Amino acid sequence: MGGYQYILRTEHLCKSFGNLEVLKDINLNVKKGEVICIIGPSGAGKSTFLRSLNQLETITSGKIFINDELFLHREHNRTVHKIAPDKQKAMLLEMGMVFQRFNLFPHMTVLENVMIAQIYVRKKTKEEAMKLAKSLIARVGLIDKLNEYPSKLSGGQQQRVAIARALAMEPEIMLFDEPTSSLDPELVGEVLNVMKDLAKQGMTMLCVTHEMGFAKEVGDRVVFMADGRILEEGSPQEVFGNPRNEKAITFLNSVL
Repeated sequence: MGGYQYILRTEHLCKSFGNLEVLKDINLNVKKGEVICIIGPSGAGKSTFLRSLNQLETITSGKIFINDELFLHREHNRTVHKIAPDKQKAMLLEMGMVFQRFNLFPHMTVLENVMIAQIYVRKKTKEEAMKLAKSLIARVGLIDKLNEYPSKLSGGQQQRVAIARALAMEPEIMLFDEPTSSLDPELVGEVLNVMKDLAKQGMTMLCVTHEMGFAKEVGDRVVFMADGRILEEGSPQEVFGNPRNEKAITFLNSVL
């Protein structure tokens, strides 16, 4: 892609639900190929931040840039600027998202789950969709489960299918919202391994996670959020080895 500096950028992002301020002035710059792990206590606003990026939540105020182009600008709950709807849709497709819950279609096989959005949203032929779906299902290690239904899969397998499904849209950025939090401990590793492979292949990733080992090993940058703010940001060595913020120190002492 062109000569932009940041693939994703937020300026003064704020989000309130009624009188509750969930995000307070979030400024974050993401370079292409960067893996950013977002950590922090429950209720810090981490998931809301991810959901704001791809418009599952509407921000109260602030700006979102994609590839250095202003994507959305809102102030006081009113939209000041947004790009044309068809362009907005195209830009949103550049963000794939994987949730805590797998949200697979229960009446569709693994293969069909990974094909459907390609056909209906990306307008691919069935043949094209099937080819890509199979290669991605193989990539997440489930080629032998192509014709299984989700109910026949473990949670870890379902989450790997969900990752393949998001990748099938060929996004530039992957957003992961605690993708391992609803998995049994023995299944967490298989999902993290898929994410590690993605990182190695240069996928830009924003991961809300409480897997500190993963954040240490894979993160280019670790962002600590609490009370709706980014309170600490740096390399894993800096954030884990020498945190400066009191809340970050307390949080890390409790989880490490």
